[in-house]
Amino acid sequence: MQVDVLNIKGKKTGRTVELPEEIFGIEPNDHVIYLAVKQYQGAQRQGTHKVKTRMEVHGSSKKLHKQKGTGGARKGNLRNPLYKGGGTIFGPKPHDYDIKLNRKVKDLAKMSALAYKAKDNAIIVLEDVQMDTPKTSTFTGILDSLKITGKRTLVVIPEYNDNLYLSLRNVPSVSGTLLSDMNTYDILNANILVMTESAAKIFSEEAVEA
Repeated sequence: MQVDVLNIKGKKTGRTVELPEEIFGIEPNDHVIYLAVKQYQGAQRQGTHKVKTRMEVHGSSKKLHKQKGTGGARKGNLRNPLYKGGGTIFGPKPHDYDIKLNRKVKDLAKMSALAYKAKDNAIIVLEDVQMDTPKTSTFTGILDSLKITGKRTLVVIPEYNDNLYLSLRNVPSVSGTLLSDMNTYDILNANILVMTESAAKIFSEEAVEA
């Protein structure tokens, strides 16, 4: 899959990057995408929900009246779940929501998400951006040139770049990630995937090595 490299003005540079078909041209697998997103969202949950059982709630443990001979129902103490102020039964307890996924499943999910972006023509390859100082207005100017202002955008860079990252993080619709940290959820959540030329070339190099 050939993609034109654009400069910061949104114009074609005349260079192209070959994105490998074995990653961007596969038939997407919706089920593994679902599993990967489920794992990601589950890992974000704190799982600190907790209710007090009849053992933990405040109150007397005295038996309210004798077991038999009153004509009424048998009663234990005020912490009975049926009473106001009593304990809660079958309430939530702290636990984590992590699920285990095999590495190959996660890799297939990521490739499927990238394939969807390729099908939708939602991948932009931008020449490597060099910024002397962090400047949000400079980055928003680049977004204007690419005509993607206001769209949810994921910017993928090959290695951490202080000035670029500090420039994009204040833009509400934009998030940035390293190529090595890219995950299925972030790819799907973005309308547009912007990769720097260096990041895009890594895909080609990995395909050749494989």
